[in-house]
Amino acid sequence: MEIIKEPEIKEIEERNVAYVSFVGNYIGNSKVFEELFGKLCGWAGPKQLFGPDTHFLSAYYDDPGVTPPEELKLDVCMTIEEDLEVEGEIKKQKLPGGKYVVMRAELTGAEEYGPAWEKVVEWLIQNNLEIDMSRASYEIYLNSPEEHPEKHHILDICMPVV
Repeated sequence: MEIIKEPEIKEIEERNVAYVSFVGNYIGNSKVFEELFGKLCGWAGPKQLFGPDTHFLSAYYDDPGVTPPEELKLDVCMTIEEDLEVEGEIKKQKLPGGKYVVMRAELTGAEEYGPAWEKVVEWLIQNNLEIDMSRASYEIYLNSPEEHPEKHHILDICMPVV
């Protein structure tokens, strides 16, 4: 794991997203993410919704240290125009913005996600900041690991603070 940019406080804008939800233990389970992204991209591809400003992200609503694994909630999302119609398993929502701690990291694989999140939490504790559990935490994906020469994942980890 390489920290590209140390954690810092940033204002994040709210985003309109299309998403697919999952409830259950997603921790360390890349198959869950592959399936969800497959559904989302399978819906968006024929509609030609991928553009230079499209962002993919995951939204997390629970603290895995407190919530039982089978109750963890996850939304795999992509940014869309506000007036876009969705159907079936694809839903839409506004993801809240606000004050977040943001850390940019380059991970060599799925096993490094947990330790990367731990670094953000450590930074929060060191800086006497409180997590705002009323808003989702995000992973904003900045590349497709399949297109990276070493299959690395480059992302921003965003945790809401009070």
